[in-house]
Amino acid sequence: MVKGFGSSNTAGTLFFWESDMKAVLVERIGSFEHVELPIPEPASAEVLIHVAVAGLCRTDIKLIDVGHRDLTLPRIPAEEVVGNVTALGAGVDPAWLNKRVYVYPGTSCGACRPCRQGAGNLCRSMQIMGFHRDGGFAEYVCAPVDSLIEIPNACDYDRAVTAEPLSCCLNALELAQLKAGESLGIWGGGPAGAFLSRAALAMGASPTIFEPNPHRRSMLGAAERAQPDDAFDVAVVAVGSTEAYHESMAHLAPRGRLVLFSGLSPTETLQSVDFNALHYHEQSLVGAYGCSYRHGEQALNWISSGTVQVDDLISHRIPLSQLDQAIKLVREQQCMKILLYPES
Repeated sequence: MVKGFGSSNTAGTLFFWESDMKAVLVERIGSFEHVELPIPEPASAEVLIHVAVAGLCRTDIKLIDVGHRDLTLPRIPAEEVVGNVTALGAGVDPAWLNKRVYVYPGTSCGACRPCRQGAGNLCRSMQIMGFHRDGGFAEYVCAPVDSLIEIPNACDYDRAVTAEPLSCCLNALELAQLKAGESLGIWGGGPAGAFLSRAALAMGASPTIFEPNPHRRSMLGAAERAQPDDAFDVAVVAVGSTEAYHESMAHLAPRGRLVLFSGLSPTETLQSVDFNALHYHEQSLVGAYGCSYRHGEQALNWISSGTVQVDDLISHRIPLSQLDQAIKLVREQQCMKILLYPES
């Protein structure tokens, strides 16, 4: 455990007298371990962050269970991370030291076509925290200084960490070109569905969530299924279900836009798409994957200002040492947003 620190000859850089930390490590697909590892040292243009809280995402569980397209092993998971900057790598402005920060999980080249178009999440050089480089299921994590967003004074760590899932929802609604006054159908009443609904309300749209789980329905005021005459300007599928995709397509209004927000497992595929219906009704399909840095800035602003309320969506606060219990709650759909706290 870290017991103390002192300054080195490099301005703003710290070294640690004791250099071990607790972390969750995935060395092989299908399992994880609680381990002690050396505290990482920030490279040039990086900072070291003392993790305050990390959010548990269903993608973290997918990563552990079956892997992921972007995963390299061994890896410390978690892309939803906030904390305090405790050490600086070479070339980092000393003003970052001791700042409370949210970490935008990706790094991109800034020069390719997607980057120039504001879609850094689609950069071919994208490196994602928790996938390509170590994430926040640990007491400390290194991150590029260019990925940091300072947390507003009015926002605590618990609310700030929800900026990452909200950012992904803002990207999805932006791609859907959702407008004030439009109707939005959301298939899936988990955390993503809840964030999508609240972001849509902030944009002046009218969201409806569809969720088969009665516990989640009661929490969110959701409906179980769409009615035969329901038709939505925008539909977002926030659950990895072929049935949800088929049902959402059946309830798109003319010129409706369907957002493919949740991926399917490798064993699941959509059996058919009625391209004639898309043609005659001038409907659109759009993919949505992750978020860009600017979505993180917007999400933090909306959360800290109260534009989007998130406090009541945090259902569990659990020590990182009890990650197995947290994963069980997610699998059994007995939770909304779970926050995990490294122990010091």
